Amino acid sequence: MVDDPEILAGAVVDWTGRYQGAASCLVRPDSVDQVAAVLAWCSAHGVAVVPQGGNTGLVGGSVPYDDSVVLSTLGLTGVGSIDEAQGQVTAEAGITLARLQAAVAVSGWEVPVDLAARDTCTIGGMVATNAGGMRVLRYGMMRTNVVGLEAVLADGSILSHLHGLAKDNTGYDLSSLLAGSEGTLAVITAVRLRLVPSPTQRLVALVGCVDMDDAMELAAVLRRGAPSLDALEFVEAQGVDLVTEGHGVAGLAPSPVVVLVELAGHDESELVRQLAVVGDRSTVVGSDSRTRSDLWRVRDEQSTAVARLGVAHKLDVTLPPAALSGFCRTVAPLVSELDAAATTYLFGHLGDGNVHVNVVGASRQDDAIDEAVLTLVAELGGSISAEHGIGRLKQPWLHLARSPAERAAFAAIKRALDPHGILNPGVLLADQRH
Repeated sequence: MVDDPEILAGAVVDWTGRYQGAASCLVRPDSVDQVAAVLAWCSAHGVAVVPQGGNTGLVGGSVPYDDSVVLSTLGLTGVGSIDEAQGQVTAEAGITLARLQAAVAVSGWEVPVDLAARDTCTIGGMVATNAGGMRVLRYGMMRTNVVGLEAVLADGSILSHLHGLAKDNTGYDLSSLLAGSEGTLAVITAVRLRLVPSPTQRLVALVGCVDMDDAMELAAVLRRGAPSLDALEFVEAQGVDLVTEGHGVAGLAPSPVVVLVELAGHDESELVRQLAVVGDRSTVVGSDSRTRSDLWRVRDEQSTAVARLGVAHKLDVTLPPAALSGFCRTVAPLVSELDAAATTYLFGHLGDGNVHVNVVGASRQDDAIDEAVLTLVAELGGSISAEHGIGRLKQPWLHLARSPAERAAFAAIKRALDPHGILNPGVLLADQRH
């Protein structure tokens, strides 16, 4: 148990700096049995528990309040041997994505889900938030890639189903339920993940587009003509300038929207032919690892570059394809009407309609911008949360995305698995402690 104020300071504020709470102490168990013991004690004494992995979330979902106990999973870092027959691996919840990627890469495998926060985000946190990232287009979100799970319920009961069988119709899919539950139903301690073979060739290209309509047209062409498409990202021009300090990308004409394309396969000449479908657009291509990494910087470093400007309102949303261009044209003027001092930066995952709306220069306490943007998303038929969850930030607007019947079902599940409401109170649902 840790109660040193300096150590606790890093555990009570989120990555954005917008949300800050209070914790009575931090515990860092290193086994599932220790996690179970902590939860059993907290349940018996009515003490709230906030599960926390890398604390890289953007919606306040891992920020404690009301003197909760922070239960860190960073002591759970084991990795099992790769099941070559099934292409699977079991990893404990506290291992970072980057460390797991390195562990499986030596055997020629990859983790299907990849995030810019790979060096600090943890596997358990990625499952708890149903993380998405750059390769959703090809491999789906985290829930899709979970084939088994171990977790501890609020009363200390251990759920363990890590066999990873391809066919296992033996009742409720608890792994799928806990994926995306944001630590409100159980503490995830280990995950069995499916892996994908590492390709022998990769191509990364940055493509200049005249506007979002042009970018959407390019996306449609690539989805039809490039079956090896791994990633399809976009960044608006001012975001490119943030990362490149106004110098742009060598060889790429200045463009209002830049699309990042990654193709992965086993034949570079075939990948080049697939990339030819981009048409007459300014394009820079990288095939060696260094050049690919340099091109990916334009997208990977967006969040860090925005954070250097100050505390941001970070709104992660999804739009239907038909509404995405209109939303991108509308959202910045909408924000400016509410706060003339605010600046809006847009980037995201073009392949699945996920836009990261970043607003800097506005008061961190002002919810009017959040309300306006999320309401616009709902009116356009989108989702108020694409991949970061609801957390504390979006809990007041859950009604925009879920019906009364759905929210009642959520609450019933919460009461069944956490009857005293000690797990992450106030996240996703209203505080249910009693």
